[in-house]
Amino acid sequence: MLENLFQLYVHDFSEQWHDRAEDGEIGADGRFAPYPYWDLYWSEPDRIPLLLRSEGRLVGFALLNRHAVTGLPLDRNMGEFFIARKYRRGGYGLAAAHAIFTRWPGMWEAAVTRRNPAALAFWRKAAATHPAMVTCEEVDVANGEWNGPVLRFRIGG
Repeated sequence: MLENLFQLYVHDFSEQWHDRAEDGEIGADGRFAPYPYWDLYWSEPDRIPLLLRSEGRLVGFALLNRHAVTGLPLDRNMGEFFIARKYRRGGYGLAAAHAIFTRWPGMWEAAVTRRNPAALAFWRKAAATHPAMVTCEEVDVANGEWNGPVLRFRIGG
């Protein structure tokens, strides 16, 4: 099920890669390439795959890990986060993010590609409006691994 949702996620994200020939290509089978870290989410305890539901309906997914894009200490990283288009701008993503932060308090990172200002606005709001948010900063990262802002925020617990 998550692999099917991931196809939708990559489809949405592929518009960010129009100038990167190696990313977002549709394979001969009509599918995008599999997520390179997929198997790790079923074998490493620090990686957490989540299906996101609202009133029993599947609305998206989240993949949590402990990879620090900034290289600074953290408790959790929002590796991937997807809300189906039908449920966007309806509060589902914000509710899901808040529920995740509440379940796993601590120092978080949410990295946003430079070409996705809507996602940056979402993560700024998700961190700032969580009732247990303690601190929040934005770090600009531009290196071989990442290019874009990274929100670092602490959720008390």
